[in-house]
Amino acid sequence: MKRERVKIDTKQLKRAVSRFRGARVMVIGDIILDHYIWGEVSRISPEAPVPVVEVKRETKMLGGAANVINNLATLGATPFLCGVIGRDQTGKEIISKIESLGLSTEGIMRESERPTSVKTRVIAHNQQVVRFDKESKLEIKKSTVKRMLKVIEAKLQEMDVVVVSDYGKGVISSDLMVELRRLMENSTALVGVDPKTGNFEFYRGVDVITPNHYEAGAYCHMEIEDEDGLLVAGKMMLEQLDCGSVLITRGKDGMTLFERDGGITHIPTAARKVFDVTGAGDTVISTLCLGLAAGLDMKSSAVIANFAAGIVVGEVGTSAVKAEELKEAISINHGFHTRVKRVRKGGV
Repeated sequence: MKRERVKIDTKQLKRAVSRFRGARVMVIGDIILDHYIWGEVSRISPEAPVPVVEVKRETKMLGGAANVINNLATLGATPFLCGVIGRDQTGKEIISKIESLGLSTEGIMRESERPTSVKTRVIAHNQQVVRFDKESKLEIKKSTVKRMLKVIEAKLQEMDVVVVSDYGKGVISSDLMVELRRLMENSTALVGVDPKTGNFEFYRGVDVITPNHYEAGAYCHMEIEDEDGLLVAGKMMLEQLDCGSVLITRGKDGMTLFERDGGITHIPTAARKVFDVTGAGDTVISTLCLGLAAGLDMKSSAVIANFAAGIVVGEVGTSAVKAEELKEAISINHGFHTRVKRVRKGGV
């Protein structure tokens, strides 16, 4: 396999982070509230072989597509969220949190019969003990899709990037994506997708898709166990989905970018410690698309997304990266260009 080292200009990356401010990003997807119960465990229950968690505090944070806009806003961009919530207390909490960021809630639709998605995680001693979900995975109503598309059409020309954040809760459907592609014909905005297993056929023709290696393997009906399997999966997705690029995130092994010109770039992880991968995919798609909006090429955008992911996995719970934190991470890794490897076209 022919390889060449790729020089990454970290000064250029930091300048790009400064250009994130004011970038206009539309996020379409499943809105979730992340509920954390924090406590301590000192004994096992006498009723069953399970730990007894003594609750110390609770926190509620934006999750799913709402976490994507939280990441974008924290990095200085101006995001606009399109999604669906229920007419319940959880939905009201989400609206309140989004408004507290100074962002519009015009694109958020409400369905009376639908519960707002909540993921509750019990954390003890920095470890997740259990998670329980309250949600509906049914597709949203066709009337809701029409209302959402009307808002998307009205706002689309203002946008630099469109992010599709699919958590499989019913917002992203074939009908929605067909109409979105039609609307995008008159737009210069790029489209990035954080996908969900089972929905890949919806994403044909997008500019970039960011599956993790489990999702990529599921789409390709194979387990990705080594680099050869990874290369097969990446090329298959590029070909079958007819997308511009595929960025496969690989946990401790970093990321691998597959591009239309045949280039494959392996990017090692920038994480120094990993406590929790919750929300890391949201951070990757957010920062990747902001890099593109700031004028970086796909490879440099993937590297900057890798730095951002390295920060959030070092925190327990859903978190967002600040612009200054990201610049600092880039500075710390100023020699990172020596570790990025590109497989030349025809080198496999």
